[in-house]
Amino acid sequence: MTNKRNRFYTATAAALAVAAVAVAPASAASPFSDVKEDYAHYEGIATLYAAGIVNGYPDGTFKPETKVTRGQAAKMIAGALQLDTKTIENPNFTDVDVSSPYYGSIAALAALDVISGYEDDTFRPNQTITHGNLAKILGSIPALPVLESAKGYAENDSVTRGQLATFIAEALTKSGIETPEVPETPETPTEDGFTLSVLHVNDTHARADQLPKLATAVKEQRAAKENVLTLHAGDAFSGTLYFNEFQGQADLALLNEIGFDAMVFGNHEFDLGSSPEGHKALADFVKGAKFPFVGANVDFSADDTFTGLFTDLVSSEPENGKIYSGIVKEIDGEKVGIFGLTTEETKDIASPGKVTFSNYIEEAKKAVTAFEGMGVNKIIALTHIGYNDNPNVDNDILLAKNVPGIDVIVGGHDHTKLDEPFIVDTNTVGEAKEATLIVQANEYVKYLGTLDVTFDENGVVTEYDGELIDLGKVAEDEALVKLLAPYKEQVDAVNNKEIGVTLTEELASPRAGEGSLESVRSNETALGNIITDGMLAKAQQYTDKAVVMALQNGGGIRTSIPAGNITVGQVIAVLPFGNTLALMDATGAELKAAFEVSVKNAPEENGGFLHVAGAKVQYDSSQEVGSRVVSIEYLDQATGEYVAVEDAKTYTVATNAFTAKGGDGFDMFAKAYEEGRVTDLGLSDWENLQEQLLSLKEIKTTTEGRIVDIAQQQ
Repeated sequence: MTNKRNRFYTATAAALAVAAVAVAPASAASPFSDVKEDYAHYEGIATLYAAGIVNGYPDGTFKPETKVTRGQAAKMIAGALQLDTKTIENPNFTDVDVSSPYYGSIAALAALDVISGYEDDTFRPNQTITHGNLAKILGSIPALPVLESAKGYAENDSVTRGQLATFIAEALTKSGIETPEVPETPETPTEDGFTLSVLHVNDTHARADQLPKLATAVKEQRAAKENVLTLHAGDAFSGTLYFNEFQGQADLALLNEIGFDAMVFGNHEFDLGSSPEGHKALADFVKGAKFPFVGANVDFSADDTFTGLFTDLVSSEPENGKIYSGIVKEIDGEKVGIFGLTTEETKDIASPGKVTFSNYIEEAKKAVTAFEGMGVNKIIALTHIGYNDNPNVDNDILLAKNVPGIDVIVGGHDHTKLDEPFIVDTNTVGEAKEATLIVQANEYVKYLGTLDVTFDENGVVTEYDGELIDLGKVAEDEALVKLLAPYKEQVDAVNNKEIGVTLTEELASPRAGEGSLESVRSNETALGNIITDGMLAKAQQYTDKAVVMALQNGGGIRTSIPAGNITVGQVIAVLPFGNTLALMDATGAELKAAFEVSVKNAPEENGGFLHVAGAKVQYDSSQEVGSRVVSIEYLDQATGEYVAVEDAKTYTVATNAFTAKGGDGFDMFAKAYEEGRVTDLGLSDWENLQEQLLSLKEIKTTTEGRIVDIAQQQ
């Protein structure tokens, strides 16, 4: 028996008498801004437009390269054949009801036995039609001649609006049947389209105390709008005592109460991968979520912690607490596809362990193809790759330019504040493309992003509006305040406990901005010196080998400590990622290569900028990247003199486990880790900092010349 499941049928019934519209090739210019005279399907489009058979979009375009669905093809063919689409019987397809814009056209063609559906009694009007399918339909209509213009296409290739216009124009031009009166002004499409309201946040970073305000804003938006989706673009983990104490569970309790439709994984969701428990906290977060997760380019299969939680499929019936490549949400009868992408940099800037990441462009194309195959033409990419982040790795603008079919990108990762949607309407070579909207809502639950977007029947964006709601001006939701209370009580107790050290001046952790390049990610800081001094002292207690220096990545130092009595919460806020102290044996050549990575962006910022204890580093930022390090010297404890590092010698250094495993692009350290030259001591970085602060009789708030850019000295 022939397998008919994936075959589209057309009737082979006998002669069919239909009154087709006969037309002459148009001599008038095309009225569409995107259909120029040299376009391959110009004549076909202009001909049908002149005959009043086709119309464009409100923005004056025809969008000729847009793929045609089965429903759209039926509508155009029925119109060209002048079929009665009003007084017809039910076509008996389970997925075509009277509210469908294609109902009358499909019913009219079905009544004439021109088309039939699939053997499961569906017609699948939103699925793209292939040249093979279309040839069967047109070939079953005796009034239409064999089409020369339809030859040469592969059967499985999708048909575009321009191609379909050419085919029908040729058929009608050759038909010889009288042309009806042409309206002076072709009708403008009367359908209002489908409007979707997207609410979005990103990089909330354990700001659980701000979620009651978010809840209020979300409720207000849902009350005012229809067809609402609520999305989280990643990085709920790490950043405050709420995470240190509850490892995501405090945030999850409130996120569940607010209600989300999907969340993508941020890089910080993988911060705990190097801990003794591995990704247990993340797995528990997923299991407890009352919403699904999307991750088209994230592979959890090698980590047993996630067994049973993930699939690489796109699901139209997603379960809460599970991970999918993508999901389909049905909203007011319309299908919306959502897929997720996490930055490939996660392997360098977090601790994913056995979790791996694949190319975002390739996986996005697969996701779009999967959705289109399911008849979904409204597609959202929920991403954590950055709006305009490192172009050598991934970002949203490049995603929009490289992957056709994405309508909206809801992003995160680089904490960008997009006050209104950013539009990408050209591809990588500057050619016009259908618009892709990019939105992002800054960071730390400061804003709720809103996007109202209208789609036409083809899933093309026709209208949009978006803004950020300032949550600082929003009242807290009392129910969530009560839900947060037990978590807050425990956090406050820890946060407010004084460690017994008083600062007369702030220990700053500056960031570049407002005309200043001074930054913890590009300059030596007193706070960085204290952190590395503590690492060096603690590491020496755990080995008989001489530990010659300690290294701390500037991107891991997250905030300043203000003047006054230091609390536990302030110490943890400086080093919030739960890193541990590690010992590493590295050659002098590897250390030099590492410092080249450290200063590669100088004088601009780099999260991998290395603060140092026990050593002095000189570099020249005016030189080419890779040739900037001038000298590296370490303090010889036996002589009290600084000694130059030698390429061939092996030295023991202290750093955090994240850096020791190659985080921030330190590939030479990753190699050392793979070769067994790293020992994770399992000692908390913030506890080491607290201990160092307690040990100091005098806390210096000035630098000591440990790291010097000689280009800035000239």
